[in-house]
Amino acid sequence: MLCLAAATSLPLQTAWIGAAQAQETVPQKGPQTIQDTEIEALLKDYTRPILKAAGLAQQNVEVVLISSRAFNAFVADGRRIFVNTGALVDSVTPNQIIGVLAHETGHIAGGHLARMREQIAGAQTMAIVAMLLAAGGVAAGAASGMNGRDVGNVGAAAVSAPQEMIRRSLLSYQRGEESAADRSAVKYLNATGQSAKGMLETFERFQNDQLFISQRVDPYVLSHPMARERIGALEQLAKSSPYYEVKDPPALQARHDMMRAKLIGFMERPEAVARRYPPSDTSMAAQYARAISAYRFGNVESSIRQIDALIAKEPSNPYFLELKGQALLEAGRAGEAIAPLRKAVQMTNGAPLIRAMLGQALVQSGNQANTQEAIRELIQATQRDPNSPSAWRSLALAYGRSGDTANADLASAQSYFASGDFKLGRELAARARMKFPQGSPGWLKADDLVNFKPPASAANQR
Repeated sequence: MLCLAAATSLPLQTAWIGAAQAQETVPQKGPQTIQDTEIEALLKDYTRPILKAAGLAQQNVEVVLISSRAFNAFVADGRRIFVNTGALVDSVTPNQIIGVLAHETGHIAGGHLARMREQIAGAQTMAIVAMLLAAGGVAAGAASGMNGRDVGNVGAAAVSAPQEMIRRSLLSYQRGEESAADRSAVKYLNATGQSAKGMLETFERFQNDQLFISQRVDPYVLSHPMARERIGALEQLAKSSPYYEVKDPPALQARHDMMRAKLIGFMERPEAVARRYPPSDTSMAAQYARAISAYRFGNVESSIRQIDALIAKEPSNPYFLELKGQALLEAGRAGEAIAPLRKAVQMTNGAPLIRAMLGQALVQSGNQANTQEAIRELIQATQRDPNSPSAWRSLALAYGRSGDTANADLASAQSYFASGDFKLGRELAARARMKFPQGSPGWLKADDLVNFKPPASAANQR
């Protein structure tokens, strides 16, 4: 795993991908991922020119959000960039997070992951050879008449010394790849007419964080160069660019401010939101954060009034309508949520997360007349985003209300597969298969699920 994070000598944890809306938690191993249409649209706009400059425009690279307050981003494969929500909240300007995304793009374009795997494979071979040599040395020591304690001490030193050398060699290689990704990032920013100042500001943040440890840490056991070294290596290159003083467009800055406000409103306690966005702050971002916080902590009527005020100011903003629908739906007022969610779906060209929420509202409204519309909306939502457990569960409920038990069981099976519970998913798929005519599309899909073989790592979760 290659990342932008501040230098660390600790192992990095691999991310497990699961589907979750901003307000939905799915039990899983590793970090929790979240989905949000507004934030994902903004990050796509950030990455699109960078990926084009890197020659990756056709690779379908996506940005995945990790629910973590730490400032970090990383790549674990060649098609996904993982970004912590903490990095988005702490990045004051679009340029700062664009620099982060450019750095991670440098890892993908440079093939660093594949080469790192080769380095690790080579290191494993070296480790095996070192252990065999160490074992031979211990045996020779015993044969020469050394006492047990001396043989043990020599053996421990013989085993640990080569392993430490191998570890340092790998870390040195990784530091080199991080520096290469920094240089690539500046290249992509220049190619897109953007400043590298945001990158330097990020490294200055890391440098401030490292001040208290920099005198006590061995730089040769770190996975990344020290921040002061990264600043020194890039400062001249960044400042020599004709785009160094280029500012982010005001409209893009406004979208960035709204993204940060949204995350803060969802992730922080009301008192923390109030400190960041006091009543005296009348900006749209501040109103957005306070409205979200009000709905999250039970003051639904106040939240709806605040959201309606936002809609009055920007009636073409679909995410205000989405928020209103979400607040009403979670307050048990599903029937009232349908109208704003329908409009938000239209404005976003059928964004699957919003469409799934509309389907859920139609199901929970209790109006049988809404059942077929719910099925249509949820089928389209799951076709575009098949990894949402909640959308599949709502579809199962809608099919159940229409009396279609075969498709209800099949949708339930899909919901468990999306959650990672393959055992129960296969059981429900087997039950659904028995209800479909053999060879029909539903039967074939159920049969595929019954015979699905999950990866060993995923199968071990259950």
